[in-house]
Amino acid sequence: MPQTTLSAQHLRRDFGARHAVKDVDIELQRGEVLGLLGQNGAGKSTIMQMLAGTLAPTAGNIAVGGFSLNANPTAAKAHLGYLPENPPLYLEMSVDDYLTFAARLRRADHPPQAVARAKSRCGLADIGQRTIGQLSKGYRQRVGIAQAIVHNPQVLILDEPGSGLDPLQIREIRKLIRELGDECSVIFSTHNLAEVESLCDRLLILRAGEIVYSGRGDELHAPGELEETFIRLTAVETQNLASLPHPTGQTA
Repeated sequence: MPQTTLSAQHLRRDFGARHAVKDVDIELQRGEVLGLLGQNGAGKSTIMQMLAGTLAPTAGNIAVGGFSLNANPTAAKAHLGYLPENPPLYLEMSVDDYLTFAARLRRADHPPQAVARAKSRCGLADIGQRTIGQLSKGYRQRVGIAQAIVHNPQVLILDEPGSGLDPLQIREIRKLIRELGDECSVIFSTHNLAEVESLCDRLLILRAGEIVYSGRGDELHAPGELEETFIRLTAVETQNLASLPHPTGQTA
């Protein structure tokens, strides 16, 4: 049977009178890559921050690795890795020093072995002595992913991992994410629809903090029509939401 690695129920986040996220449910299985889509301001980063435990939900429950993020945050966070949109890098440190620091911070078993494994997975084996500030954007992103997986988490959360990369770097990051998805659960946000089609087993589409679609991409649109379908789902007026695919895949 599939193993549930992350479960979020009835997530809500308010900023004053503004409801940024409204009653969102998310479930991840081991080996699954889930794409989170939506226009700017749809609530993607807010959801990512709540799932990662860096932003408290106004309401709702989150469990990671079977542990409640609300009641037992230390145990829950031990099972997740997080790469925010702006990677938390110390540019003056070497790759090895930074990843060793991250491994110890995350209480990884045998930090030297954990660092070596993360470097190997992320294509960093030959640049451990390089200063992070001297690396290209693509390699900095790899270092950011390496710190997120150094403790071998069950769940990997990536916020816009391809942001600012050139086409070759994006292709390399896509390949890395797909490989990581074979070992753990991955949820990532993106504006790049090509990433969704090439990487995701399932996708969630958000509009104004609500899920308007949850399911497989190939069940949502005809070949080559994801962009048109995405625009229709995310730009539609509120009064027309009843005609959209229900989050379970059924018509509302």
